[in-house]
Parts: sequence; C-alpha cells; structure tokens
Amino acid sequence: MEVWSNLGSIMASVIFIWTMAREYLPPEFYDLFSKWTHRLIGLVSPYISVIIEENDGMKVSEVYEAVQTYLSGRSSSAAKRLKVKKPQNNKNFTFSMDRNEQIADEYEGINVWWVFHSRESKQTVLFSWDSNTEEKRYYELTFNKKHKKKIFDEYLPHVMEESKTLEIRSRYRKIHTNKSDSKDYEFRNRVWTPVVFDHPSTFETLALEPEVKQEIVEDLKRFSRGEKYYRQVGRAWKRGYLLYGPPGTGKSSLIAAMANFLEYDIYDLELTQVKNNTELRKLLISTTNKSIIVIEDIDCSLDLSDRKKKKKKQQEKEKPSDSEKPDENENEDSKVTLSGVLNFTDGLWSCCGSERLFVFTTNHIDRLDPALLRSGRMDKHILLSFCTFGAFKILSRNYLAIEDHALFPAIQDVMEAAQMTPADVAEHLMKMADHPTTALENLIEALREAKEKAASAALKGLSEENASVTEGQV
Repeated sequence: MEVWSNLGSIMASVIFIWTMAREYLPPEFYDLFSKWTHRLIGLVSPYISVIIEENDGMKVSEVYEAVQTYLSGRSSSAAKRLKVKKPQNNKNFTFSMDRNEQIADEYEGINVWWVFHSRESKQTVLFSWDSNTEEKRYYELTFNKKHKKKIFDEYLPHVMEESKTLEIRSRYRKIHTNKSDSKDYEFRNRVWTPVVFDHPSTFETLALEPEVKQEIVEDLKRFSRGEKYYRQVGRAWKRGYLLYGPPGTGKSSLIAAMANFLEYDIYDLELTQVKNNTELRKLLISTTNKSIIVIEDIDCSLDLSDRKKKKKKQQEKEKPSDSEKPDENENEDSKVTLSGVLNFTDGLWSCCGSERLFVFTTNHIDRLDPALLRSGRMDKHILLSFCTFGAFKILSRNYLAIEDHALFPAIQDVMEAAQMTPADVAEHLMKMADHPTTALENLIEALREAKEKAASAALKGLSEENASVTEGQV
C-alpha cells in the first residue's frame, strides 16, 4: 500500500513540475525541457504520441483541419478551458480547445488523449527594427503502443470521416480575403482570412435575360459534374469566366449567385496586396477545392494591358516633349507580373486543386492582354450590359412584386435606347416600392431623360469624329 502511495506522490510531483515548466519557462527552455523529458519517459512509458502540425508545406494541413473540426464537437463537454465563437448569421456557437488543453476520447474501447499546443517565438528580421512573431500550432495524439495499428488504420480515418459529416452538418459558405490585417487568433498565421458569406443573390433574382441565365446555369452544371470528363481529356478541373461590361450591370451579383448555386466558397483576391509572383502562387495553393477565385476590376489592379498596344504607346512617348507620367494602374509595392497572373490561371500550379472557378471582372475588356482572354484561362466571356426589358421584368417582380402592368409597353419602347444599368433601374423602383404605379411612372420619366442624354452623347461623338476626319484630309 505504501508503494502505491509513494507512486501517486511521484506522479503528482511530475505533473506539477510539468505544468509549472509549461506555464513559466521561456519557449526555448520549455522546448529543451520537453525534448529531454519525453526521451526519458519514452524509455519506460507504454505510450506514444503523434504530432499533427497546422502547416503542411505551403498550405494548411487537411488532417489538422479535420482534427480541429472533429474535436470541436467534443470540446464543450470534455475540455475545461474553451474558446467560443458565433459566426455571423449562424445560429449555433462553435467551441474549440484552448492552448495546452487536453481532451480524452475513446474508440472501440481504446482510450486516446488529444492536446492542443501553441508556442510563440519572436524572430528579428535582419536590418530591421521590427520583430515578427511566429506561432507553431499542432495537436498531439497519445495512445498505448499496443494499439498503434488500429489507431493508424481505423481511428484516424474515422476522425477524417466524422469531421466531414460535422462539416456538412454545420456548413456555411465563406468568403476569404488575402488582406493581411486580420487579428483573429485562429487565422493570423494563414494567408487567407474568412468571414461568413450570406449573400442573397440567386439566379432567380438576377436581372439577366432568361436565355443568358439558362446558358450560364447549364454551363455550371456541366462543370460541376465533369470530374471524369476533365481527367479523360487531360485537363485540370477548373474553368475561367470573364465578366465584362459597364459598372452597375450585376457582375458581383452574378458571382454571388454562382457561389450560392454551386455551394462554393469565394476567395476574393486583392492583387494590389500581393507582393510578387511567388506569393501569388502560395495564395493559389492555399485555396480549397469547390471554390471560386475572384479578381474584380482586374484592369485596375495591375497593368495587364495589351503588350502590343503598350509597346506602341512607349514608342510614341520617346518624344522629348512628352511628359513621363507613371501609369495609373502601376503599383510600386506589387511586383506581380502579367506572366505571374497567366501562370496563376493556367500554369502548372493551377492544377494543384480541383473543381475551382476563376472569375475575373472588368469594365474595359479592351485594356486586357489577349493572352489573358484566351480559352484555357478565360473559357467563357459573359457581357453584362445595360438593362433590357426582360431584365426589367425580373426587377419589377423583385422590387414591386408585379408580373405585368399597363405601363410595361411604354417602358419597353424606351428601355433599350435609354442605356440604363440594372442598378439604376432598381434604385428607381426601390424609391416607391409601396406604390408600383408611381414607381413605374417615375422610371419612364428617368428612362426618357437617359434616352435623350444617350442620343446627345452619340451625336456629339459623331460630330467630333467627322471633324477629326476633315482635319486629317486637310
């Protein structure tokens, strides 16, 4: 009896020393202490540990995320210290383990223990007063040596499958940004920062001609079930869409509708925040399957203009009288090149993932280099232009809850010539949404004014063109 009492005291002392070391020793000393302690314990202990680190090369480990999801469902009942979050527009709280917290689990009578570790270390950058804090996060799985085969062959696959079930059950779409100003503890070591995506746009509410919508929907359906076909023809399972047209024609709403239709996450890539082509490649690798990678207003993000036009323009600028002004699209902080963007969409690294859409938007398609527009990069070009009568009928149903009205023929007569965007039409309808007739009357007046302005602008442009031709002949 005395032996067991002494053993209990020894174990209590070991646990106390370990806890004190973990809490108060500097990271470097604790790592050394932990290293030698584990070696000593390993000589007599029947238990072994498996380390699952957060980072797997240039991206977040799939196993790490699966373990994180798996343990989140057990943390609320098993852990003593928890972190709790409630994503926006989500009904349920999400729980996760605090650092150095332990959770016990059981699988077919086998006991295992999970511990979440997080260690910070400061690294001083040479020739800089700034110091970067790096954090190493990992899960440690401990179990008896005699169950090693069963743990590896059955328990870990069980964790992966269970995490997928939990993910589907609590699934909510996310939109990710690459802007590195996030202070969120969970994502500060990652190149993408997500927030819940709850955009209400759908193909039913989208102000597009029914034929155009149907064509896009059918194209998305073919893509989503085309895994076998893409592998058969030897192409990466991806597809590029270029959305172009004037501002306010629904490009962003179409992207949201595509994400909702396919149930994909969105990665909103801000090119001006990317330092070079290597970082751009790292961002690509860190995206998940079943996602839409978006670059909005790509012509404004970087200088991706036609190289032939640029060369001709440069030759014209060689005259001494010309002022040398930097291109408004040029970003001195970013060294991302056209070649980097081309390889991003259709290079060897673009196949590191599957079932992904690349969607670029622009207001000026003529400013983009033809190499960016070709099939294989931007496979489908979709023009989103001014509001048509078919698109107007969808807007009237959305905003006024009417399918038909006596004023519709008058609107149809002026709609095409007015060149008004769907966003402007929607704004006029919203102003008097409770009074449909008044809203339509106001819209007709606005359309007639827009028609006169469009006609005047066209006449002015024609006059200037004729004057230029006459001057050239003289």
